[in-house]
Amino acid sequence: MKKHLLKKVLPIAILAATASTSVQAANWLMLQGTEPANQAPRAKVWGFLQLDYQSTDDTKLKAGPYKGKSAAFNQVAPQLSSPSSFNVKRARIGVRGNNFPLDPKVNYFLLTEFGNNGITTGGKASQGQLTDASVTLNHIPGARIRVGLFKTPGSEKAMQGIGVYNYVNFTSVVDRLLLERSFTNSTGDTTRSQPVSAFRDTGVEVFDSFNLKGWDTSYAVMMGNGNGLAMTDNNKSKDTYLYLSTEKVFGASKGPRRHGLKFYAWSQNGKRTINISGVATDKDRSRSGLGTTYFDGKYRMTAEYITAKGMIYGGTKGAGLPADGASFSVQTDEEANGYYVDLGYRVKPNIELNARYDFLDSGTKVAANERKFTNTTLGAQYFFNKKTTLMADYEIRKIEAPAGNATVKSILDSLDNRLALQLRVVF
Repeated sequence: MKKHLLKKVLPIAILAATASTSVQAANWLMLQGTEPANQAPRAKVWGFLQLDYQSTDDTKLKAGPYKGKSAAFNQVAPQLSSPSSFNVKRARIGVRGNNFPLDPKVNYFLLTEFGNNGITTGGKASQGQLTDASVTLNHIPGARIRVGLFKTPGSEKAMQGIGVYNYVNFTSVVDRLLLERSFTNSTGDTTRSQPVSAFRDTGVEVFDSFNLKGWDTSYAVMMGNGNGLAMTDNNKSKDTYLYLSTEKVFGASKGPRRHGLKFYAWSQNGKRTINISGVATDKDRSRSGLGTTYFDGKYRMTAEYITAKGMIYGGTKGAGLPADGASFSVQTDEEANGYYVDLGYRVKPNIELNARYDFLDSGTKVAANERKFTNTTLGAQYFFNKKTTLMADYEIRKIEAPAGNATVKSILDSLDNRLALQLRVVF
């Protein structure tokens, strides 16, 4: 999705929407901070748990400087210390509400993470990390204002609530291009300088959703620090975020699993400061995408195409472990693109079969950097009830280096398939 298309379409949608009736059914942009006045509690406590088991064959590296040792891509994140492990992947608890006596149009949203993942590990992270702290002002028709730390408008899989995610792990294109890691040096530190971004930023967002001839049409314009979960910025540049979607809602369904056909497009642009040869240097980071979703209660489909320019995460060098001295690769001026197609079929109301194919072509600007990631995930979900789900995924994984030498190709040939199980409980 090109930036100029968003710039042309977004103002038209906003102007047309100002004369329309607001839609009350939820979408990801509207799912928090928009409770109607006098219809929400002052404080609603909520959260969820995700208990994982993941495993690979722990194939040792076949070549390179860490030959014979465990490969980073075959270990369980975030510690990368075992090829098979149980883990409390996420344990989030939060509080949200409105209906204050002074002004019922003011909503707030707080959320913290106590699980073991990229949010609670890395420099400056803690086992009790604040992930969301925002206030939404619902005073201006057609232009709600959200301020604070919250999820940025963008990819469907980044905005989607983890509590209703259909797979245990992210796709390669979402994980490597959108789930931002921070490092101090361009050569890549052996440890991250702060938690992963978790698709969040601190800033201000203007947004809303409208009924345009039967289509739930939403827009968002945001300016943020571009510094992930950090409360303040680390440079003078600010990130800009644009988002536009329209969805035909089927029937009267509402909530995170409502039925409908949606089309959307988004763009994110900013700069990152990194140390290059001892000099603090600003580098571009831009992402954009377009996609569609469909769900009718029995059949589900999602497809999205994503492009990236500038700062791109490259994994550990030689696929070695940080514990063995391997540093991370940070490509400061690269390009990438990828996509995923995700299908689901409800065999019964409480059983869903899933199949997902995702592809990422990373490092396309410099031939030596190029890596092609191909993942096919076969999965199933068993819904005990609306809030308790058991998921099982088998990921068939492959990485290729078109211009790589024999050593590089042997390293990548060490990649294992992965089994992932998860029990999720929402409360």
